Amino acid sequence: MESGLSANSLSAYGTDLKSFSIYLDMHANNLTGVDQACLLNYMAERSGQVTARTSARTLSSLKRFFRWLLREELIKEDPSAAIKSPKLNKTLPGSLTEQEVDTLLESPNTADAYGLRDKAMLELMYASGLRVSELISLELGQIDMRQGVIKVLGKGNKERLVPVGEQAIDSLNEYMLAGRHELVTQVKSSHLFLSKRGTGMSRQAFWQLIKRYALLADIKTTVSPHTLRHAFATHLLNHGADLRTLQMLLGHSDLSTTQIYTHVATTRLQEIHQKHHPRG
Repeated sequence: MESGLSANSLSAYGTDLKSFSIYLDMHANNLTGVDQACLLNYMAERSGQVTARTSARTLSSLKRFFRWLLREELIKEDPSAAIKSPKLNKTLPGSLTEQEVDTLLESPNTADAYGLRDKAMLELMYASGLRVSELISLELGQIDMRQGVIKVLGKGNKERLVPVGEQAIDSLNEYMLAGRHELVTQVKSSHLFLSKRGTGMSRQAFWQLIKRYALLADIKTTVSPHTLRHAFATHLLNHGADLRTLQMLLGHSDLSTTQIYTHVATTRLQEIHQKHHPRG
């Protein structure tokens, strides 16, 4: 919480610490008896059970925890201090072509309230590059239809303004005028996108929703909510956006996070050079 981490990050770190606690119980050990060898044995035991990225996050969780214990004078030495965090290859997540996105966005049947809601959610996610947690937590007051912008509360409770295109605004208007009121129940909710119960949608519900429409659109690659966020970023770069602008739109606190898209920009530059330079 001191670091301004999101609720999802805090939950993940909490899970890591619970797993380590179980390991200590099984080996009749306690926090004051943890040394570097104990930590290395724990990480080695987990290495065959989880991905390299999860393993790196686990080590990060433990490092943060032991630094805190040391600062609070609950331990005399930090057993994790000399353990180096592994360097992970930054890979660009899977994306969709512009044609695939068009097909996906046309998949919902807008004859009913649920179809109007689903189309508005998909259009907005692709138009703005929101994280799924940001999308499902949107409230009515965060959208300015006239200006075409949304106020997003991102990781670490950092606010940013994100512009939204006309097509997404049109879909939102249709949902607000002809769909949302049908989903409202006796339980009053300020959430923009409502579930069958009239409350805000969950991450899992939207995950299932997007998988269903990907199947209808006959998209062969695996599609998740993050896929639309990455398609948003990739297509912006392909059409001339720069990394700094993309960083602000995506809500990345550090440009290095956005730089996983660098090779997309490089490929586009090479194409422009080859097409327009006399000796390209």
